[in-house]
Amino acid sequence: MLVWAWRSHTPWREIGYVRPKSWLGSLAAGIVFGCAFKLLMKAIVMPLLGAPVINPAYHYLAGNRAALPGMVFMMIVGAGFGEETIFRGYLFERLGKLFGAGAGAKVSIVLITSALFAQGHYSNLGLAGVEQAMITGLVFGTIFAVTRQIWIVMCAHAAFDLTAIAIIYWNIEADVAHLVFK
Repeated sequence: MLVWAWRSHTPWREIGYVRPKSWLGSLAAGIVFGCAFKLLMKAIVMPLLGAPVINPAYHYLAGNRAALPGMVFMMIVGAGFGEETIFRGYLFERLGKLFGAGAGAKVSIVLITSALFAQGHYSNLGLAGVEQAMITGLVFGTIFAVTRQIWIVMCAHAAFDLTAIAIIYWNIEADVAHLVFK
């Protein structure tokens, strides 16, 4: 997407790459929000949707120290940086050219990008992953639609996924999933 932006002469600010007022503030807000949002999803939202307490696709990470470096890299670079650049930056810019910049257009763009984001999680995470990705896409998409800045959603997405990895690694998924609902 970044090569596309360069080759098409699309200013990076149009895909959300805007200097934040405070780098540290954006990083901190993204991390805190992402961690809290994952815990909220795991402890309240996903149990209400009937999701399994253990994520079978990634349960192999429980206590698996050797797998952590690759997963941490993938969550930061692949998910935080890559997915947000595609689903928030690129698709918001492209669909914005198609639909316009009005409130209705923004709502449509958030819904479309969230559905595409969710669909992309089906193959490895199943229905529960689609449900979680749809909600996450709606939240991150709304934040991006309002701020038009990608850094905070990148940090939040990476923190969300890293929190999930930590919960799995420490084998406390079931404990977190049962914090509110037994």
